[in-house]
Amino acid sequence: MVFAGTNISLSQPDITQKLTERIDDLKQKIAAWEKRIRRFSERSRRFNQNRLFQSDQKRLYKSLEQSKVCGAGQGPDQADIIAFWRGLWSEPVNHSEGPWMEVVASQGASVTPMDPITITPQDVAAAVRRAPNWKSPGLDGLHHYCLKGFIVCHAVLARQFQEALDQKSLPSLFTTGITHLVPKDQDTTDPSKYRPITCLPTIYKTLTSI
Repeated sequence: MVFAGTNISLSQPDITQKLTERIDDLKQKIAAWEKRIRRFSERSRRFNQNRLFQSDQKRLYKSLEQSKVCGAGQGPDQADIIAFWRGLWSEPVNHSEGPWMEVVASQGASVTPMDPITITPQDVAAAVRRAPNWKSPGLDGLHHYCLKGFIVCHAVLARQFQEALDQKSLPSLFTTGITHLVPKDQDTTDPSKYRPITCLPTIYKTLTSI
């Protein structure tokens, strides 16, 4: 029996020594690759930080100040999650509008209404082209990457968007999202220590970006 890629055979008298040498050689190669990967990761991290510094310094400093959160701990009980967030989302709240609302309403009365908008397939194509490929989708489960390839859908979407604007009504699917709870710190058992992030459908995000 001969090991693939080597000249080592079980019939050799010094098989133990050769296997030991081979194992040591593989360990050295693994260690070398580990160092190369570590250097590449560090170089990529510095490159991304420099690019983020040029585009959004606030976001960079915020990412440097935030401590790493481990989300691998035990999650909260589902009943506790429902009880906590139901109190925030399901119970009606009577907001007391201040006098500033009247000021805003009076100022808005003199604003000239915007001309009617006609959405064309070119508008849809431009909005899809600007969008990131793999942003988290909503209930539609659709990524912008797919819309960029399915060019024949742009005319259909433009017609549906125009109908929604003319009727001044959006389908409920457009504004129904999927909410994910992201832990804010190490205490993953407390429902109040989570940040809700709602992912809206990609179709709706395309409409709002036109």
